[in-house]
Amino acid sequence: MTPNHRLLCIGASLSGLLGVALGFQSITPSLHNQHSTLSALSAVKNNDEENNNFSLDRRSVIATSSAAVLTSLSLMESETANAFVPAVLYKHHKNSHLGNNSDRKIPTWTLSGGVEFPILALNTAGLSTEETWRAITYAQSEGITHIDFHPGKERDGVAKFLHASNNNSVDRKSLFLNTKIRKPAPGTSPEDAAKLARDQIDEDLKVLGVDYVDMLMLRDTPDPKNIQAQWKVLEEALAAGKTRSVGIINYCSSGLETLMETAKVTPALNYYMCHIGMGQDIQGLRTKNEKYGIRTFSYGQTGEPEPREALLNDPILQRIGKSHDKSTEEVALRWVLQNGMAASLRPSGNFGKCEGQECQLGLSRQVSCLEWELTKSEMAELNAIKYNDVTPTPFSAYCPGSLVLKVGKWVPRG
Repeated sequence: MTPNHRLLCIGASLSGLLGVALGFQSITPSLHNQHSTLSALSAVKNNDEENNNFSLDRRSVIATSSAAVLTSLSLMESETANAFVPAVLYKHHKNSHLGNNSDRKIPTWTLSGGVEFPILALNTAGLSTEETWRAITYAQSEGITHIDFHPGKERDGVAKFLHASNNNSVDRKSLFLNTKIRKPAPGTSPEDAAKLARDQIDEDLKVLGVDYVDMLMLRDTPDPKNIQAQWKVLEEALAAGKTRSVGIINYCSSGLETLMETAKVTPALNYYMCHIGMGQDIQGLRTKNEKYGIRTFSYGQTGEPEPREALLNDPILQRIGKSHDKSTEEVALRWVLQNGMAASLRPSGNFGKCEGQECQLGLSRQVSCLEWELTKSEMAELNAIKYNDVTPTPFSAYCPGSLVLKVGKWVPRG
C-alpha cells in the first residue's frame, strides 16, 4: 500500500471521529517550563523556502512532492530531573473534541532571555496565503501557537490571520512567530547580504503588522563572509527588540563553525532533518550543536524531499505501530520527540496543502500524540535502524549530501 493510499484509509476510518475526545492534560505541568543544564542527547542516553536558484527551497520541495505523513507525537517521561526536553505525559480529556482544544498547553523549552519556545510548531511550508491562514486557524483550535513560516505567500497568510485576529481578541503575545531570512544570491557582497537581511526584517514586520517576531532563523550560504554578515544583522535585530530569539537552518558542522567564529550571540537552535535511521546523534550533528548549547528543532520526520518508502514500510515500525494502534508515520514522529527534539508539523499528509477535514484532522492527531509513548525496548530497536544514504541538511546551500532541483528532479548537488 502506498503512503497516499494509507492516508486515505486512515482518513476514512477516522472521518466519524470528529466528536471523539482528542484533548489531554499534563500530569506534571510544573515541568513544562523546566530549563535544562544537560544536553538532549545525554539526557536520552541516561534514560535508554523562497531561495535563489543555487539552493534547495523547502517551499518548492513541498509544492512538488506529495506523500502521506499523517503523524502524531509525544514526549517521554524522563527520570532525569534536568532533561533537555520537559518530561511530560498526557491523557485524554473525555469532553474534548476536534477543533475545541484551544486551551491545550504545548510543552516549551526555555531559551536565553526567558523566551518560551513551544516544542510543536505548525509548518506552513509550501502553503498558499489562503491555506496558511486556514492552517493557522485549525492549529489555534488544537492549541498550537508556534507558527513556522517562510517569507512571501506564507508570511502573507500569517498577516491575514493576524489582521483578522485584531477584530477577534486573539492576543499577539499568545503566538510564537518564527520566520526565516532569504539566502543572498551567489556573488552577493557581505555588505549587500547584510542590507538584504536588514531590509527583509523591516518589510516582514511591516507586512505582519507587528513590532517583533519571536524567532528569526538564518539559512546557510556558500560564502562564509555572508553567513557572518547576515548573522550580525540578526544579532542587531535581537538587540533592537525586532526578534526575541535567533536560530539557524540546515547548518552542518562547517557552517556552524564559520558562524561561531564571529558570533556574539549563540543560535538558540538548529533546524534540520531528523528521522529514524539517522541515529540518536543524527550523524554527529547533535553533538556538534550541543557543544555550543544549541538545541535541535526537527523537520522531515519521515524524510525529505519526500518520505522514505523504506522507512514507511519498515517491518519494525509496522509491528511497533500495530502494537500501539498507530501508523508508521506516527511511530516515526514519536521517535523524534522521545529522543529529545522539537518538531515542526505538516498540517496534513498532502505536502504543501491544507484542505478541509484532512488538514484539521491531521493537526489534531499530531497534537494528540502527547498521549502515548514508546517502550524502552521499542526505542532501542528504532535507534538501531541505520540508513547510510541520508544527510540531516538536504536543504543546505553547500553541505555534503545536499540536493538541487534540476528539470523537476532532486539530484545531489555537484
